[in-house]
Amino acid sequence: MNHAGYRKLSAKELTEKADDAIINFKGHAGELEKAIGMMFLGRYIGWKPILLIHDKKTIRKYEKILGIDVREVMPDIGPKAEKSGAWRVTKGLSNFWQAVKGEKPGYRSPELKA
Repeated sequence: MNHAGYRKLSAKELTEKADDAIINFKGHAGELEKAIGMMFLGRYIGWKPILLIHDKKTIRKYEKILGIDVREVMPDIGPKAEKSGAWRVTKGLSNFWQAVKGEKPGYRSPELKA
């Protein structure tokens, strides 16, 4: 179920990534805040649902800010992936990547449910 290169980061390692990003970041603080939020949320929902929340350009920007590759530090599908309505609908598609690329309209959403 997980990408071959995935390695779960410990709480200490996540904090260190966030600390390093904060110390070294230059730019709009909102971007830093969003990148850190994506990293912490991604450990619970996974990188596939994250791809349905953010476009690839945004994810690359956040990865650069954090010095990570989401596929290496997040599971494909996390234990709370079902909170993402977009993931619940998209997982039934035969081609997940068409939804990510926007080729199947209506599947991308930042909405999380309880």
